[in-house]
Amino acid sequence: MEAIEVTGLRKTYGGRDAVAGVDLVVARGEIFSLLGPNGAGKTTTVEILEGHRRRDGGDVRVLGEDPGTAGGAWRSRIGIVLQDAEDAADLTVHEMVRHVAGFYPDARKPDEVIELVGLTAKRTSKIRTLSGGQRRRVDVALGIVGRPELLFLDEPTTGFDPEARRRFWDLIRTLAGDGTTILLTTHYLDEAEALADRLAVVAAGKIVATGTPATLGGRASAQAVVSWRDTGGTPRTERVDDPAELLGRLLADGTDLTTLTVTRPTLEDTYLSLIGATR
Repeated sequence: MEAIEVTGLRKTYGGRDAVAGVDLVVARGEIFSLLGPNGAGKTTTVEILEGHRRRDGGDVRVLGEDPGTAGGAWRSRIGIVLQDAEDAADLTVHEMVRHVAGFYPDARKPDEVIELVGLTAKRTSKIRTLSGGQRRRVDVALGIVGRPELLFLDEPTTGFDPEARRRFWDLIRTLAGDGTTILLTTHYLDEAEALADRLAVVAAGKIVATGTPATLGGRASAQAVVSWRDTGGTPRTERVDDPAELLGRLLADGTDLTTLTVTRPTLEDTYLSLIGATR
């Protein structure tokens, strides 16, 4: 059984399709990332998967159940980190995490979770005194305290400094290594590339491409751009399918290869091309 199975998912607002026939499969234990511009349908799709929004069409199974009708036992198996979360500002970090842990049958120890998200030094601080990035870490702590089988992360590292982001990435890898399935939405393409086993690009309510970070949108097979200086010092550039063949020719010609570079489309290049084709 897959963690998430979606066929023909549709959601309409005012006669306009926000989600226009999405098909999606996420394997158990996988880190899967949804990419797309604002208004593409990502958040609506995720809210339907979480059971927070009703769909207008299609079939959806999350951990084997329909999230539109699933009960409390199912909800205890998922964790959610919302993009915009409200908190109990007058509680301390420990009090908030302990309170939420009480809703789950097999919760992690609050102090363990607080350490995982890097807030041990703020354990007794009231949430209203925390910085934006520290509050975001509290959101993550609340999302993982129940040992979820499936964790939804919506823009989880907003407000994080670079060091905190990297620590968070390590946490996600640890959770995935323990068997947690993770569905991540992010605008940080480096984050998706670093974490995701597979990803999908959503545009205009549809999935326009799915693949690994290395192969998305034909990225791995795209022509390479080779740049170098010829024997006279003149800059040269060629687009080629096989850089090795060009390299052999240059070596045979006695070209100095110390200035040679080979580049293929970045994930950002591919992403922008995919969403641009839908506009």
